[in-house]
Amino acid sequence: MRRIGLVVVLALRVVLGPHAVDAQQPGKVYRVGFLSPGDRLSPGWQADVLTEALRGHGWVEGKNLVIEYRFGGERYERLRTLADDLVRLKVDLIFAASAPSAQAAKEATATLNDPVRAGLVASFAYPGGNMTGQGGLGPELDRKRIELLKEVMPALSQATVLVNPSNAMTPQRLSEIEATAKALKVQLRLVTASDTKELDKALQAMARARPAAMIVFEDPMLTDQGRRIVDFAAQHRIPTIYTSPGWAEQGGLMEYSASARDVLVRAAGYVDRILRGAKPGDLPIEQPTKFELVINLKTAKALGLTIPQPVLLRADHLIQ
Repeated sequence: MRRIGLVVVLALRVVLGPHAVDAQQPGKVYRVGFLSPGDRLSPGWQADVLTEALRGHGWVEGKNLVIEYRFGGERYERLRTLADDLVRLKVDLIFAASAPSAQAAKEATATLNDPVRAGLVASFAYPGGNMTGQGGLGPELDRKRIELLKEVMPALSQATVLVNPSNAMTPQRLSEIEATAKALKVQLRLVTASDTKELDKALQAMARARPAAMIVFEDPMLTDQGRRIVDFAAQHRIPTIYTSPGWAEQGGLMEYSASARDVLVRAAGYVDRILRGAKPGDLPIEQPTKFELVINLKTAKALGLTIPQPVLLRADHLIQ
């Protein structure tokens, strides 16, 4: 399952400089901290894409670059300790691979969908401080997701939203999606889970409630439990749209998100510019520009759904 906190999903892809990075010094080996929930196996593809993109800018791991990997597992509170560890190592910058990672790195350096409203940066054009990167388009994408569900299920009037309340971006996302749903005359029911035990209870509650449809917010913990969630949705015949990549190929009905690879490749450009002397606070926050709609037609058939032709034509990938 591919995890990308664009923006979240985070969601925000953030590059932070724990201390000012001097102009590039010939022969110097720079250190980059890679901070993420999960373990090396689950988000490892992110690191692989990042290192590949950095090679394109002339940064080669083991030659002029060292990457310090830190993975916090399921417990987000561990991220702050790991961020502190990276600061003690005097890394030249920290690449935070999720919104929880970004928050932990910000707190540790003390110098996400909307990093301005989340208090991470001063503004999109002039972030200030030691943070920059890419912000998600949470509200805009959430509206698209509900609209997609309505197109596939025209009579839809209520849906369940599965979220991790421990994710720093959740409160902001919920306020936005509730307003969007109201405008589209869809009533939302919130179900929360901050760890696997709470997820057990959440799935049990949904099994009893039998929601007409479901939206799963991007979150590292939920992504790590993706197989369970997808199987649950199939077992209980719940049409579900996911907000990060990788779910449809696991059997989820639909996913609509920013391109994970494109986000990481563009983030590598930030790393390159900062290591060459640019100040993070002078680099504008970028918004994603490439989005992907993936539909699993096998799952649609199993659910007894006929995907309208206009939706099929908009899809970037159809899983037969």
